[in-house]
Amino acid sequence: MTEDVRVAVVDDEPLVRAGLRVVLDAEPGLTVVGEAEDGAGVPQLVADTRPDVVLMDVRMPRVDGIAATRAVVDRTSGPVPRVVMLTTFEHDDHVLDALQAGAQGFLLKRARPEEIAQAVRTVAQGDSLLFPDAVRRLAAGRPPSGDALVSARLTEREGEVLRLMADGMSNAEIAGELYLGVETVRTHVGNVLGKLGVRDRTQAVVRAYTSGFVRAG
Repeated sequence: MTEDVRVAVVDDEPLVRAGLRVVLDAEPGLTVVGEAEDGAGVPQLVADTRPDVVLMDVRMPRVDGIAATRAVVDRTSGPVPRVVMLTTFEHDDHVLDALQAGAQGFLLKRARPEEIAQAVRTVAQGDSLLFPDAVRRLAAGRPPSGDALVSARLTEREGEVLRLMADGMSNAEIAGELYLGVETVRTHVGNVLGKLGVRDRTQAVVRAYTSGFVRAG
């Protein structure tokens, strides 16, 4: 029997936390194991409850979701939980910073219950909850912050793979597009992550846009 996905909820609004708990606890295979009302309590919450996924508000009064995500990624001993940011606004510029800090994706607070549950399951399985169009729009509001990844010295093939990742393609879809085997694509993706010094494909895609390697406009 598969163990339930353990979820922690972090939001400064009690009604939001209560609503998410009701939604998630009603879903088979999902269990809310803890809550916090501010990012300051997240490291202890994670240490005490060992969640698989943290649903975290991006804007909180004391310690926001960006700083709390960095704390989760940098200070968790043992398996690091996957973080999904919660935001009220689709074009919330803070979301881009949260993705750069290590979040695996984001959700609007007005998302339907089934969308919330599916998002939790998606990231718990190790996949990213990435919306390339949304990342592109967010990145378009900022000037490129890097050297278009020139210093990363990506090969031509690695660059092609990264651009297709930025379009939201899976490894299988990239393999079909480039006429490569899936394992070969997986190797290229791993090389891209290593050269960029990022943890996952979400951060790689964000870097592709914010550095100017892929045009955001």
